[in-house]
Amino acid sequence: MAADPAAAARRFSRCGCGGRMAADRPMVAQRPRDGTSAAPGLAGLAPLAGSVVLLGGAWPVTRYALLLGASPAWFAAGRALLSAVAALCVLGVLGRLRRPGRADLPALLAVGLLQLAGFFALSHEAAGYIAAGRTAILANTTTIWVVPLSLLVLGERIPPRRWWAAGIGLAWVVALTGPWAIDWSSRTALIGHGLLLAAALSFALAIVIVRRAPPRMKMLELLPWCFVLAAAVLVPLAVLGAPSGGIGSDPRAWAALLSIGLLAGPVGTWCVLQSVSVLPALVASIGVLATPAAGLILATLWLGERLDGALIAGAGLILASVALAAWPGPLPAGGRRDRAG
Repeated sequence: MAADPAAAARRFSRCGCGGRMAADRPMVAQRPRDGTSAAPGLAGLAPLAGSVVLLGGAWPVTRYALLLGASPAWFAAGRALLSAVAALCVLGVLGRLRRPGRADLPALLAVGLLQLAGFFALSHEAAGYIAAGRTAILANTTTIWVVPLSLLVLGERIPPRRWWAAGIGLAWVVALTGPWAIDWSSRTALIGHGLLLAAALSFALAIVIVRRAPPRMKMLELLPWCFVLAAAVLVPLAVLGAPSGGIGSDPRAWAALLSIGLLAGPVGTWCVLQSVSVLPALVASIGVLATPAAGLILATLWLGERLDGALIAGAGLILASVALAAWPGPLPAGGRRDRAG
């Protein structure tokens, strides 16, 4: 039987072959506007889990280096510089080092200036004021800012279960920043908590910008240039803002810097970027809230920081919020689920 040309043309159009060929289009995940049917896939959740382990462990290590005499500004600058060198070398060896194009600039500027330079500068300065466990928690409260930004900037329609997830996760933040948890007469405590909330805002803005204008390059290929941009900002800030600072003479502080700058920093940041590029913004931000759990456990076991009832209860709230945000929504009509954006 002869094929119907009109039917063949419709199939051709539905498979995405009309206009440009599929291979010619950039490999960017599509963002569903209605989150009710989007199920976060393994491609987004696996790197998110990796970032939780690597970046959560970085907070106690950073606090340890600061206690040994490293200055926050120099530690942040050294971390960014080492990560830039490591990422450039790895991609150079793999033959995947190439310059970003014009379409990559929004993501490059967002990640380099906001997620790396801004977040590093603010959170590392705060780590000099307050304990590592609390720093790890409040620096990653991006959900405070991502919820309104997702609605206003991205136009994402957030399903009820993810509103509940955001509320549960933020309940821990309230428990840790309420009048009963902070010494409001302490100037250093107020400065430290203010810096951490500003760091969370900087991170949240980067998440939203990357979702709004995803790069054409793969995140792994864009990452070295993000670290280069961050280092170009942080090194002058350290030189001008803390001319007498440094990492110190203790080799353990240098070992901490090397472990974060060469391993936890670049690999953990790539995991965050990869998950942000394929997961809904709110799911990604709530997933990042799991990072403090890892930091809190290490800070308690290694640095001997006190684990009180609020922190224990909060850990359960965070895990519940992450599970609720990532839980698949109901199947749409037809029985097929859209891919996560």
